[in-house]
Amino acid sequence: MGIYLNPKNKGFQEAINSVIYVDKTGLIAQTNKYMNTEQKFICVSRPRRFGKSMALKMLAAYYSRGYDSTNLFMGYKIEKEETFQEHLNKYDVIFLNIQQFLIEASDDKVTKYLEQEVLCELNEEYNEVLKGGNLGLAAALRKIYAKMDKQFIFLIDEWDCVMRERQESEALQKQYLDFLRNLLKDQTYVALVYMTGILPVKKYGQHSALNMFTEYSMTDQDIFEEYTGFTEDEVKKLCEQYDMDFAETSSWYDGYMFTKFQHIYNPKSVVEAMRRHRFSNYWTSTETYDALKVYMDMDYDGLRTNIVHMLGGGRVKVNTLSFQNDMCSFRTKDDVLTLLIHLGYLGYDLEAEEVFIPNKEIIREFENAMSVGGWSEVMRVLKASEKLLEDTLNCDEKSVAKALDKAHTEVSSILTYNDENSLACAIGLAYYSARKDYKLIRELPTGKGFADVVFLPMSHSKKPALVVELKYGKTANTAIQQIKDRHYTEVLEGYIGEILLVGINYDKENENKPHRCVIEKLN
Repeated sequence: MGIYLNPKNKGFQEAINSVIYVDKTGLIAQTNKYMNTEQKFICVSRPRRFGKSMALKMLAAYYSRGYDSTNLFMGYKIEKEETFQEHLNKYDVIFLNIQQFLIEASDDKVTKYLEQEVLCELNEEYNEVLKGGNLGLAAALRKIYAKMDKQFIFLIDEWDCVMRERQESEALQKQYLDFLRNLLKDQTYVALVYMTGILPVKKYGQHSALNMFTEYSMTDQDIFEEYTGFTEDEVKKLCEQYDMDFAETSSWYDGYMFTKFQHIYNPKSVVEAMRRHRFSNYWTSTETYDALKVYMDMDYDGLRTNIVHMLGGGRVKVNTLSFQNDMCSFRTKDDVLTLLIHLGYLGYDLEAEEVFIPNKEIIREFENAMSVGGWSEVMRVLKASEKLLEDTLNCDEKSVAKALDKAHTEVSSILTYNDENSLACAIGLAYYSARKDYKLIRELPTGKGFADVVFLPMSHSKKPALVVELKYGKTANTAIQQIKDRHYTEVLEGYIGEILLVGINYDKENENKPHRCVIEKLN
């Protein structure tokens, strides 16, 4: 029918024609539930390349009047839902990609250009109703509804690009938000709005201009968890189909977690890894590491410490509520960390209110960002980590202890030991290069407690497993004995290969040799 009004279903056709298509049509059943209800305003925010635009194309193909998309959805999950036929191709859909209007219009005419383009198509379709009038978009839609009882579904992509790309222009942002509010809020012609972007709804003043929206973001996707990325079961099936190692796929691309779905994978990277049959940095390669470095280098108290802590495998408490949902109104380190959640650089545990670096691909991006300056002491520790692992595998206890002393000296200005947890993060950082061949697991549950750090070899690696116990102000031998007494190695039942027991103690009273190490082989 048009570009904006009832666009063709070709976009979804291309998606299902692709070499890899994972069925996410169950999303439609969720949006059907909210049709013409108080919850009909939906704002779903996710990182770039997490399938936002594909979801909109799917919704457009399903709802748009003037087509018969029945065959497109045959064999997919939505076909089995009771509401499938009820809403199929029954609505006028207005599809807006705000990025397009921002690029093509001057800043002070973005909304005017948008109105002009959409009105042009509305006038063609509803010429008799709108003839002779010089109406704005909202007024035209009201008239169509009043005369013909026609409701509209709004699908809005890149809704937040004005906030991301015109950060300095508060006037434009306010004008744009007020335009959306007038177009959508309390309008009887609205049957459903599904809006996507990277950021949740922008706040300004004491209230949000779009406070009618229910937000589903990377801090809480709620009913849309399953459709945010690939689930564990979906990735397992792809690994079987493409003969790829599931454990290594998890190490590279898993790590985003929600309440029901604890393992969500980066869809862009999984598809590329399967298609190319090789693990690499696919998602992060779509943007330069400078984008991450800008936020890492922000001078907020404790931010650098938190980043180093997470690089070592640790987690950091965060308050996400003060974030203003833009990319410039930062007041605390929590605001920066919350933005990194929305951008996909950090995972978030809603229940624990903690952030962490989700996977190997993202860890590498942090390393790239640090390598260009300002993090020299951390980079020295990372570069020395390969030799530390080699000494550990050779059971060279003295060299390991000496290397840990040096690593601690390097990062002591950023990361201070004060308990076994901070020691564990420092150890994780010191063994950074081990992640090429190992999956690092902090606080691994065992029969009688938690092993501090376990290095589990990837399937391609022939290196031994490492069970590391840490002590703060005790002895390394005590750490080894605890591994044995509490049978920590039983958690590796089924693992065939050598296991090294590594006991590490830090004694702050011993200035010359604060670290001690004991290593034992267990066949």
